[in-house]
Amino acid sequence: MSDFLLHAPAGANKKPKRVGRGSSSGLGTTAGKGNKGQQSRSGKAGPYVGFEGGQMPLYRRIAHRGFSNYPFKKEFVTVNVKLLEEKFNDGDTVNKESLVAKGLLDSADTLVKILADGDLKKKLTVDVDKVSATAKAKIEKAGGSVKTADADESAKAEAKKPAKKAAKKEEK
Repeated sequence: MSDFLLHAPAGANKKPKRVGRGSSSGLGTTAGKGNKGQQSRSGKAGPYVGFEGGQMPLYRRIAHRGFSNYPFKKEFVTVNVKLLEEKFNDGDTVNKESLVAKGLLDSADTLVKILADGDLKKKLTVDVDKVSATAKAKIEKAGGSVKTADADESAKAEAKKPAKKAAKKEEK
């Protein structure tokens, strides 16, 4: 037998079910849809999703209150101080790019938080999104410095506040 004589396996190609083509076909008159009712009608036979036969649907029976922060949540990748001690040399700068280079982060786009598990003896300059208070104390105790994105944002916000108040007083 030749390799190029291909055919579909048995049962793969079926003729379509032809409904409503006379009573002798077996699928005439009601065409397999039964007698009367919503499901027998043409067009969109089924009701909307959540329809409970006229009973008040569940999504309308339950009160919708409050707010979910889920779509806006921020997920941080945590890096412990002991990993900084292992991977970095004295005097290095710890930022997202250096963490990616050392294999501690997959992408520089992720948010990073430094946690305080372990000891640190090296002087490091840390510039990430967040640092826990204990980790900050350990880094500064070792002679390093900490710069966070949160501190920058809060400093900018504080700088704007007095300017607004002064502008209001001048208007009066």
